Amino acid sequence: MHAESSPHTTTTTERGSFALARCSCGWSGPARRSRERARTDASEHLGTTTSADTPQH
Repeated sequence: MHAESSPHTTTTTERGSFALARCSCGWSGPARRSRERARTDASEHLGTTTSADTPQH
């Protein structure tokens, strides 16, 4: 039986004055001073992983 791959789940965490986006797949974005930019990094990652995980026809 082949196991389904788990969906990507992103979070943002703070380290001092920096925010980082992270994903359950192991991806981590760059440290940002803007929390909004860290959230945008996470959204962009989800957009690229969704299209990368979808088979091309």
